[in-house]
Amino acid sequence: MAGRFSRSGFSAAFFVLNPPGHIISVEPADRDKSVNINSIPIEDTFAEAFPMTAARLIVTAESEAWARTAGQVATGYASSVIGCDAEAGIERVLSPADTPDARPGVSLLLFAFSRDALQKAAINRVGQCILTCPTTACYNGLPVVKEKSIRIGGNLRFFGDGFQISKKLEGRRYWRMPVMDGEFTCEDVFGAIKGVAGGNFLILAKTQTEALGSAEKAVAAIRKLSGVILPFPGGIVRSGSKVGSRYKKLKASTNDAYCPTLRGQVKSALPEGTGAVYEIVIDGIDQASVEEAMRTGIRAACVPGVIAISAGNYGGNLGPFHLHLHKVLGD
Repeated sequence: MAGRFSRSGFSAAFFVLNPPGHIISVEPADRDKSVNINSIPIEDTFAEAFPMTAARLIVTAESEAWARTAGQVATGYASSVIGCDAEAGIERVLSPADTPDARPGVSLLLFAFSRDALQKAAINRVGQCILTCPTTACYNGLPVVKEKSIRIGGNLRFFGDGFQISKKLEGRRYWRMPVMDGEFTCEDVFGAIKGVAGGNFLILAKTQTEALGSAEKAVAAIRKLSGVILPFPGGIVRSGSKVGSRYKKLKASTNDAYCPTLRGQVKSALPEGTGAVYEIVIDGIDQASVEEAMRTGIRAACVPGVIAISAGNYGGNLGPFHLHLHKVLGD
């Protein structure tokens, strides 16, 4: 059930019971505005983002390949909190000069709706996917404020079965657990901050090939930035959803207004000639990082074959961050 909820047909209480995921707005935005990039109109609408609690994990290994492997596995099945314990992704690759133990590494960003939920997800993912991976270690990548921190190494240390060793360096505690290729080192406490999740934009294009090519260019451009992740597979969302379904037990279903094959059967939100739509969803450590990623991605996405750029929102009734496309682009 990935995608972005429309604002029609639900009350605010729905999102108390079912946290917002990534489901696009059903209602078409105003397409009469003149802002454009490469003659591609940018709709006068906004992406509605919301706060989530975030942590940064620094994962190192003997080689970049193993660090990447650990990072990819640890951030798997973490595209939307509608059905996952967290939203997560690889933020960037780190050189040995940028890591605590002078080894190759990657930085990961994890997002959840509370510190408790974030800690549980982080412990499970580090324990199952990083501890188990050859040669890895895991370190905190954010400032630690005691009352706003989460404990990862301090909970995983019991795997050492009494043989674990605690060491404190420059005021930071680390746990070393014996494993079959040596020791797994994990920092005790990790910092947590209030990040911004749900920044997004929609690519409406003539064909699936052109839409996907545009989305891939946007992803490649955004991945050069730090402070943000693209939590969906390959950074691209194909399965936008709407709230509810004709099947009573299903809380979300395909966003028919944005399905090209249903034009003529439903009230379509697509302009004439649209053959495919993809969404780029962005989570970041702060609003400025998300806006920069949106700006970078939108500019890269405006290539031949794209009909328009839009965004998903909830009518302004849910998230406090209203990221207006024209303002983000500086127009």
